[in-house]
Amino acid sequence: MTKPLDLMLTAIAPIIWGSTYIVTTEFLPAGYPLTVAMLRALPAGLLILLLVRQLPRGIWWGRMFILGALNFAIFWGMLFIAAYRLPGGVAATVGAIQPLIIIFLMRAIFGNQVRPTAIFASLLGIVGVAFLILGPSATLDPIGILAGLAGAISMALGTVLTRKWQPPVSLLTFTAWQLSSGGIILLPIALFFEPALPALTLRNMFGFAYLGLIGAALTYVLWFRGISRISPNIVSSLGYLSPLAAVLLGWWFLEQALSIIQIFGIIIIVISLQIATRTQKTPATS
Repeated sequence: MTKPLDLMLTAIAPIIWGSTYIVTTEFLPAGYPLTVAMLRALPAGLLILLLVRQLPRGIWWGRMFILGALNFAIFWGMLFIAAYRLPGGVAATVGAIQPLIIIFLMRAIFGNQVRPTAIFASLLGIVGVAFLILGPSATLDPIGILAGLAGAISMALGTVLTRKWQPPVSLLTFTAWQLSSGGIILLPIALFFEPALPALTLRNMFGFAYLGLIGAALTYVLWFRGISRISPNIVSSLGYLSPLAAVLLGWWFLEQALSIIQIFGIIIIVISLQIATRTQKTPATS
């Protein structure tokens, strides 16, 4: 069964990701989503590469760029499109389908049994996220919905392949390879589609440093560690902690209102996590 310490360490990542909204809106210049994504991934990846001083070899070059695209470039790109075209609650609710996608990907790639309790826990988590952040004025944009689904599929496939492709290197090196390749893919896209950043203030620099060192380097080391030790179904379900943390941080630091429906959503998310972590076993790595 899954060890509690592994769960707690992995859960740190989505909890920290929940602070991304506050940091982005309060510390970074507005209107540069792709540039922010690139600067979140590439400097952190290159910094870790300088520490580990090890590059991929042979087949791992291609695999790292595939994982970098799935876990960062495509996922973050689709996420930003969805965020621009949909209210935040709708975008997050669409993204919450990711654990359900992983259940069926695990069946296709690893041959895992599809457990009814796992499906129930995933559906319950989606309902909890919807209650937590979906407002009554939410509108549905077809392109935004498709982008949100594409981002969820990309991250789900990246999570499963990260489990399947475990190179014979340290976890820190594995994380550096993925962050660097994802940032390299994002670099020309950001340069082509967005203007140059304005002169950065100390506040902006702090925001970028936090997102890169804490929100990317630290969290993805913990996240990829969790994927290597815990069933990707469970790891993905921990992602529900991200919108939960975002709402609670907004309530605490920005004095945003917390409704009864949102509290009900928090309770549902906690129940879904309890079901997911207690009914699923860690499969053997292929």
